Amino acid sequence: MLTRSPRGRGSPGERWLACQRVRTGVSSTSMGSKPLHHVRPPVVAGAFYPAGDEALRDVVQRCLAEAAPPPTPGVLRALVVPHAGYVYSGPIAGTAYAVLARTSPPPERILLLGPSHFAAFGGLALPEADGFQTPLGIVPLDPLAATLLERFPRVTRLEQAHRREHSLEVQLPFLQSVLAPGFTVLPLVVGLARPAEVAEVIEFGWSVPGTGVVVSTDLSHYLPAEEARAVDARTSRLVVAEDVERLDPEMACGYHPLAGLMLAAKRRGFSIALLDLRNSGDTAGDADRVVGYGAFAVLEGGPAAPGGGEARA
Repeated sequence: MLTRSPRGRGSPGERWLACQRVRTGVSSTSMGSKPLHHVRPPVVAGAFYPAGDEALRDVVQRCLAEAAPPPTPGVLRALVVPHAGYVYSGPIAGTAYAVLARTSPPPERILLLGPSHFAAFGGLALPEADGFQTPLGIVPLDPLAATLLERFPRVTRLEQAHRREHSLEVQLPFLQSVLAPGFTVLPLVVGLARPAEVAEVIEFGWSVPGTGVVVSTDLSHYLPAEEARAVDARTSRLVVAEDVERLDPEMACGYHPLAGLMLAAKRRGFSIALLDLRNSGDTAGDADRVVGYGAFAVLEGGPAAPGGGEARA
């Protein structure tokens, strides 16, 4: 999931990182170690996932242990992961994060993008907070956030976008379980934004060595299970084909970050592979009214995977 450093002067992200090291005298792994003054507390602990640290670790480890992701040849550059309560989408999230767990070296920072469920706004929103807390500890905001604000006019700080949002929060305990302590996060709630506006932020993130990307989205909502399987299978084919033009907002609640990731992958010549495809009727819910969940990997240097693997349903 890490960027391979090009020769010569380096990418814009590499030049930024070198400047920070000269200015601060610290390495990239310690840049998030300054004291945190404003930490966002967990808002869905006890609802979407256990509020106790031991119970949460047990649930996450079980999801990871039971995962059976397909082979992912190439360098992992991004993951697409669902964001429902762990009893429903945790097994599918476990499939995605099991791939990250076997990635070496692991990323030092995660550019984390998810949809807005409660706040209506345009662009991409960073939090006012400088850290996110879960029952497993605090994940610091990466200093690269300041550069995103300077470089991209559509990136702003908007506290209300993060205050109640679960799409980013539910990813953090998995990340805390598979990454080394000290990793940092760039959490972006994505409002109304064109795919190109999201893609340019993702591509900049990829230009910074040590950066991985996670996009948070569910798929179809509240269809009968068999209908959902058909709809989500079509969506997964479009994602694997990187067919941004035919992807419809009704197919995924995280359409805006997902479309941006697909466009960024297409521009870079990366492939997208399907890792897992199920719905809440397969895990813990009523089959009459389900939510669809897909896990995908964006890979550099691997063979194209037009079929995306076997869909589990």
